[in-house]
This record gives sequence, structure tokens and C-alpha cells, in this order.
Amino acid sequence: MKSQVRGGTRWKRFAVVMVPSVAATAAIGIGLAQGALAASFSISGQEFKVKAKSLEGNDFVQYGSIVKGKDLEGKGFWEPVGVSGFSEAWITDMCQSVVTPVPFLGNVSLELRAGTDPAAVKDKNKRVYAKDIYLDVSELEADAEFGNIDIGVAAGSLKNPGIQPNTEANPYGFSQRAKTAKLDNVEQKAWATTAGTFRLPDLSLKLHKGTKECF
Repeated sequence: MKSQVRGGTRWKRFAVVMVPSVAATAAIGIGLAQGALAASFSISGQEFKVKAKSLEGNDFVQYGSIVKGKDLEGKGFWEPVGVSGFSEAWITDMCQSVVTPVPFLGNVSLELRAGTDPAAVKDKNKRVYAKDIYLDVSELEADAEFGNIDIGVAAGSLKNPGIQPNTEANPYGFSQRAKTAKLDNVEQKAWATTAGTFRLPDLSLKLHKGTKECF
């Protein structure tokens, strides 16, 4: 059964829906600083942008966590993120971009596009496909609809998928889960994406001098 507007699960211009609570974020940060929580990898010092016409996923989970890394000058930093996970996801008309300052050249932009075939709207085989995907997101805007959603779940009780493997989050912290999720007109800023499988039909990767971003 699909949750309807009456249930409050179709949200217009939904912005990072589960920014972790201050208390939960602080607890996670302290745990990471003390080595109690294991991060899967050290993130780069650059956020990247992702835009998509649509994202449809199964077994959606979202909870708060912290990522760590070093900036482009080698200085360490920590950032709170909303981690979104799906057992499977299909993405239509995806654009990913990141801008890097290069000595003597100025900014250089990397632009990646995939799943751009117009037939992808009706044919899932022509969409970007991801299995066991997790996204560490700092900002997100989209038109969202969730099916069979539970809001306010303890993060430690998330299953199939649960907390991202090789990472941890406060097991008592706030999270949500849904059987299905559909996001349209997606614009997000993220620190990292991991997936067991990531298939990109019609892949195009280009470098541009100057700043050229997906949005």
C-alpha cells in the first residue's frame, strides 16, 4: 500500500529530511573522536553536486552520522550528514559535478552524466542502477513521496538495509524508513556515495575550464 498525502508522506520540495538532532550528532561526534565509531573511509575535502530528474528506490532508510576527512590544504575536519540508504535505486537523467582549483589554471570542473536516454522514463534498464547504495548528504531538495513510512525509528533497529556496513551511528538516534521512495527534481550536495553495484548507461565524463556545475 502506498502512503497518501493524508498521512503526510508526500512532501513538496523536501529538504534534507533527517538532519540529525543536536544531541545525537554530538554523541556521534564524541564517539568518532574517541575512536568508538569506525568511519568507512576518509572523505575528500570537496563536496560534489548531483542532479537527477528522478530517483526511485526500495527499502529506504535515513539517519544522522558524521564524516571526517581533510580539506584541500590537508587540515582535518568533521561534517554532520544525513545518510540515505536504499537496497536498490533507479536514477533518471543524472548529472554529477565537482569543481577543483588547479594552480596556474584556475577552476577545473568535472561533469559526469548518465541515464540520459529519453527512453529511461519508461525503461528501467536505461536508467542508472545502484544496489546497496548509501549517500552522505549535506543538502537535498526534491519533490518526495514515500510508501509505508515509519518516522522516529531508533537507528539501531534499522534492517535490510541497516546502518551502512563498516560504519556506526548512535543506535538510539532518530531515523526513518520506508518501503519505497520516489524523489523528483533532485538537487543535492554530498560528501560521499558508496554502492555494492553502480551501473551507468550512456556514461559521459567531461572536464571544463572554469566553473560548470549541475545546478
